[in-house]
Amino acid sequence: MSSHRTSTLSVAGYPVWLLCLFVGMLALGTDEFVISGILPDVARDLGVTPGTAGLLVTGFAIAFAAGAPILAFLTDRLDKKAVLTWSLVIFAVANAAVAISDDFVLTLILRVVAGLAAAAVSPTCMVIAGMGAPEGKSGRYLAVVTAGLTVALFTGVPFGAFLGDVLSWRATFALIAAIGVLVAALSAVLAPSVPGGPVTGIAARLAPVRNPRVLGLVAAMFLSGAGGLMFYSYLGTIFTEQLGATAGDVTVALLVVGLVGVVAVFFGGALSDRLSPRPARLIVLGGHCLALGALAAYLASGAGFGLTLFLFVAVWSVFAWALSPVIQAGIMSVADDQPMLAMSLGISGLYGGSALGAALGGYLVDNYGPAAIPLVGTVWLAIGVACALVRPAPTADTAEDATEDTEAPVSTNTAS
Repeated sequence: MSSHRTSTLSVAGYPVWLLCLFVGMLALGTDEFVISGILPDVARDLGVTPGTAGLLVTGFAIAFAAGAPILAFLTDRLDKKAVLTWSLVIFAVANAAVAISDDFVLTLILRVVAGLAAAAVSPTCMVIAGMGAPEGKSGRYLAVVTAGLTVALFTGVPFGAFLGDVLSWRATFALIAAIGVLVAALSAVLAPSVPGGPVTGIAARLAPVRNPRVLGLVAAMFLSGAGGLMFYSYLGTIFTEQLGATAGDVTVALLVVGLVGVVAVFFGGALSDRLSPRPARLIVLGGHCLALGALAAYLASGAGFGLTLFLFVAVWSVFAWALSPVIQAGIMSVADDQPMLAMSLGISGLYGGSALGAALGGYLVDNYGPAAIPLVGTVWLAIGVACALVRPAPTADTAEDATEDTEAPVSTNTAS
């Protein structure tokens, strides 16, 4: 593939291959979350209880979170374009098989396979986007990819659930499989080739695991997932049980979060490009913590449901959804020669934090009430800010780049 071809095929100023990655991430996000909306039909069709059918969600999520760093390590030396293409093919085949499976155990295994394939696709998309971006635009390119997951929450997931209701839940997975095949084909033709890492020993390939700057950002991602996504997971519960809102009010609030979130993702990418990653994440992480703290204070004050609450939620959404491209850009900037493993650790941190937040949120609701969720979440976020901003003491290996003030988005200009 010539660089001329990838530079001339563009839409709205972005290369077509980047928009393909966006659609791929949209399919991944839909595949992960859509089953919650069609779970009763899946359970009925496969002859299990809804609780048992919920393992299809758990299996995918665990495979995604645990598989990302493992697969990043195993595929480190391979061309990222090849990894992306074949992972998408496996993802599509697994979803197509789910669409025709009549056995629950087989369906569960296929969901795990789809989760592992998604675990390979997601960080690979981010590496190709970040390293294939023109100089000074890696943050914006990462934002486009990240936006796929955000858009899936309020477009792909509802549409998938609607399709399952009108036709069949099997049609939903068949559509996801078809999108996977399409994106794989387009990526194979259009996406830039990003070579794998150099042939090195295992110790060198595991360098991000020992890099305190990478681990600090992964910890910040984990704590942000535990604090911020805990609030998002229980937003409906907080609105209805704490404030007496209706189901329609909750729907409007989720729509606000989704719409603001899409804009916020691109805001995070642009901010990371305009500033260096360190001040960008100070703004986003600090704003996230303050916004959730303001929501906690609002709920503690006894104020009722109204426009002010929606404004607080909208402001929180800006920082919550801007976080991923900012942190991932920072991880790339300090990952040295192992961006794939480093960024997969960031993804695992986010999903692991989300899982912890969901479990902790349930405990808080049952024992302390919904208002405790944003309060505890703010504490988690404050710790996350500290993890992201602390500078480790320079060692012999890091003395030459001990300061983070010179961090800049990484780009190899492979797409231009």
